Amino acid sequence: MIPQQLVCNPQQSSRTGVRIVRMSTVKALSAATLVFFCSALSAHDADPKFKVIAFFTGKQDQAHISFLHEAERWFPEQATKYNFSFDTTSNWQNLNSDFLSKYQVVVFLDTRPEEPAQRAAFQTYMEHGGGWMGFHFAGFALTPSAYPANWDWYHNTFLGAGSYVSNSWRPVSAILRVEDRKHPATRNLPETFKSSPSEWYRWEKDLRQNPDIDILLSIDSTSFPLGTGPKLHEIWHSGYYPVVWTNRKYKMIYMNMGHNDIDYEHKYDTTNKTLSYTLNNPIQDRLIIDALLWLGDRDQKAGR
Repeated sequence: MIPQQLVCNPQQSSRTGVRIVRMSTVKALSAATLVFFCSALSAHDADPKFKVIAFFTGKQDQAHISFLHEAERWFPEQATKYNFSFDTTSNWQNLNSDFLSKYQVVVFLDTRPEEPAQRAAFQTYMEHGGGWMGFHFAGFALTPSAYPANWDWYHNTFLGAGSYVSNSWRPVSAILRVEDRKHPATRNLPETFKSSPSEWYRWEKDLRQNPDIDILLSIDSTSFPLGTGPKLHEIWHSGYYPVVWTNRKYKMIYMNMGHNDIDYEHKYDTTNKTLSYTLNNPIQDRLIIDALLWLGDRDQKAGR
């Protein structure tokens, strides 16, 4: 629960059309045109160390929407604990230079921007030292699909992975191996740990061949076979699969986590019940928190 004195009062800005509400009352995953703010600030310090803005769409896979509901609860709790502010918006028109200038870190919770002006503003933001964290579907691109591979800088230069190729199924936990134990995001992690369940992606490009990419975590071979199918190709038996990495030229980190298991078959009820969660794993949560603190630290530069 966010302390009452730290919660924004509901108000409407006539200039921007922005509605400000309590984070605990946000039900906006179905209201994609509104922007929601609620800075969760430490009670002992009203001046946050840094400011985070998280963009989301919340219209596609129920597994991604389930993760968004988790993020709505979890990130404000961490913001209170670690003294940063966390705001969310479903209005991608806010991806512009004026709006982004208020924030040190941008998070893509489930998708990416589609409009050329939004993409240009984000690239400029990153090239001028902004921080970015992306989860799971934020890295997705596949032609043909609703998210085609039509943003060369983002997928090939910035993320470096190219297009999505395939995925494991169903969402299951994997044993993850820390590849770089010196990075601020990983220095507090054990050598290996069990992740929260997720759907894991295979990518077009081999990130090991890209000198700009620092792979932080990959799927350990003890995870195999990974997935339960039912299709045989959805069960992985071997291979190298990076799941968390950063680009040394930018202050960024991508995490393949963010796809909860859902009762699509209605084995339990008819509500598409969430069967697994992403943000309930102490070691994996430590990774996300330390990554966010690194991104928000003005004294930390890209690469380290």
